[in-house]
Amino acid sequence: MGCLSQIQTRVRMLLARRSHEILAPVKITPTLLLLASLLGASLSAGAQQATARADAFAQRVAPCLACHKTEGMVTRDGYFPRIAGKPSGYLFNQLRNFREGRRNYPLMTYTVAHLSDDYLREMANYFGAIDAPYPPPVAAAVDKAALERGRLLTVQGDAARKLPACAACHGERLTGMAPAIPGLLGLPRDYLNAQFGAWRNGSRRAAAPDCMAQLTQSLTPDDVNAVSAWLSSQPVPANSHPQAMVKTPLPLECGSIAEVGR
Repeated sequence: MGCLSQIQTRVRMLLARRSHEILAPVKITPTLLLLASLLGASLSAGAQQATARADAFAQRVAPCLACHKTEGMVTRDGYFPRIAGKPSGYLFNQLRNFREGRRNYPLMTYTVAHLSDDYLREMANYFGAIDAPYPPPVAAAVDKAALERGRLLTVQGDAARKLPACAACHGERLTGMAPAIPGLLGLPRDYLNAQFGAWRNGSRRAAAPDCMAQLTQSLTPDDVNAVSAWLSSQPVPANSHPQAMVKTPLPLECGSIAEVGR
């Protein structure tokens, strides 16, 4: 038994002796004072160790924020998406996808190539816990008809074409569903278009069954244009956290969701 456990047990024993004397004043003995002092010191040391460990981990993953920043970053090499506040299971899946070749970006592949699942999960939990504001949206340069088409596909889908609504999986607020489905708001239109294209041509993949790869095969370029225009022009709600996973079955089976629990 560790020192802290021994102290806690001893304090409980001393206090239990007077459990039948609730109304009687407790005599503060030197022994009790010593034990209370040791307990406080142990708890304080434990908190300091936890803080030190968190600070050390933050330093280790600081290079990630050099590219992604807190809010994402546009560079001449492309857009580095926001990772702060994303569902931790989603981030874990993406890190594994880079490590295992389902996604390809040399810098990311090199970074995670030799990291264990436990370390990747710790990284995902760290970034998923960051709560930072989103910038205001940028209005898309498309006509009202295209925006309305994007809205309908996003919130209702198209039953005649067997296209589920984006909101059916990504949540009514479109902020994602914990633990593994990301939000769709607060992302630039070009990035959304690029991801639709990557899913469609197979350069971005996920664990089978790959629901997004399946879905994008049914989307036309006009569909993609409309959806990305509408999504990128919407403000992120004040409560930007992902909602809890719905209990009803999702419209498509997604291997990425099952992957989180492995």
